[in-house]
Amino acid sequence: MCDANDYAVGAILGQRVEKHFWPIHYASKTMNQAETIYTTTEKEMLAVVYAFEKFRSYLIMNKSIEFNFKVIDTKGAENYAVDHLLRLENPYENVFDPKEINETFPLESLNKVTHQDPSILWFTDFANYHARNFIIKGMTTQQKQNFFKDARHYFWDDPYLFRTCPDQIIRRCVAGQEAIDILKACHSGPTGGHYRANYTAKKVFDSGFYWPTIYKDAFELVKHCDSCQRQGKISQRDEMPQNSIQVCEIFDVWGIDFMGPFPSSKGNKHILVTVDYLSKWVEVKALPTNDARVVVKFLKSLFSRFETPKEIISDRGDHRKLQLNELSKLRDQAYKNSLIYKERTKKLHDEKIKNRIFNVGDQVLLFNSRLKIFSGKLKSRWSGLFTIAEIYPYGTAKLVNTDGCNFKVNCHRLKHYHGGDPPPLEIPDVHTFPKDN
Repeated sequence: MCDANDYAVGAILGQRVEKHFWPIHYASKTMNQAETIYTTTEKEMLAVVYAFEKFRSYLIMNKSIEFNFKVIDTKGAENYAVDHLLRLENPYENVFDPKEINETFPLESLNKVTHQDPSILWFTDFANYHARNFIIKGMTTQQKQNFFKDARHYFWDDPYLFRTCPDQIIRRCVAGQEAIDILKACHSGPTGGHYRANYTAKKVFDSGFYWPTIYKDAFELVKHCDSCQRQGKISQRDEMPQNSIQVCEIFDVWGIDFMGPFPSSKGNKHILVTVDYLSKWVEVKALPTNDARVVVKFLKSLFSRFETPKEIISDRGDHRKLQLNELSKLRDQAYKNSLIYKERTKKLHDEKIKNRIFNVGDQVLLFNSRLKIFSGKLKSRWSGLFTIAEIYPYGTAKLVNTDGCNFKVNCHRLKHYHGGDPPPLEIPDVHTFPKDN
């Protein structure tokens, strides 16, 4: 039963047994400024809409209620209960209590705001409001508006509080250890499957439970799950940042010298010989003269094929001193350009990887890159637990296991361990060294 006047609407939910009407629930509310300018018909329909929103928890099990109901106009004498509800005056309407703004807060108040009592459940205020019609004292007008806006999504069915979620599914509100147990059951229970955080939270919703921090709690649970940490592979994003290592590599150092003069053969009397000091690669060329001009021409050909070396070793013969100074300047400039290029490629590489920082004392898991040769695709490729004993330059770390043995690995194969019970230690593909004194 519904009714409306110029400033309020009222509704009664009840059951008709034979000719008698038995009330179950009473409800009324004051119209806002926009609703007061509705037409009479719109106000009557507003009362109907308000009644269905208010009593939805009672009507939700009747699947056809929204399709076969009838709107019957009733005389005021027969609808006196609803008519009385909408005529009740609101003594607090349009009452504004001005208060001075206090911009200084004592330390106790700040601590109370930032450190919430963990023993208080997150839905305590909503439960008190729906079960005992109790409202916290001292709330501002804005806080009351936000509270009532959120409270209309909850209802009390002793002994639990339920919430009507945006998908119009009713879920029970849980908190504390009960919420953690439900989350663990949906993640690592017999039907859990150790899915990721979003899917684990979805399974909790499908099970009919709700709490506001479910996605955050699911992420933390998956992050600290021992079985989940021991699954997965390493990718390019797990690589360590690039570092420029100045060591001697192939074609970095060349030795150069002339042989001859020899008897003329096709006009050539000298042989220019260059040797790479690392690979022992030899380049020779027969030349008619042994001056600086032919040396520069030969070196240009050499640099175009093997890049610019870091050093050229010779016996400093007088016939090559003419243009070697200019050649050295060109080589230095090319070396500087290569450093600039390496810095740019390092920046591009480091932007695509995760920012992972390993410190001495961190507990880590080690990726077994050779485990793929064994059968069983579900076998974990992460072994551990290990402790980082020392950090070296260029992304290398020394690990110590529970047996006291230590070994060095690249941090590309490591990831932080966040908790759990470690399984028996298995390291099939690393070489261990005796423990340092």
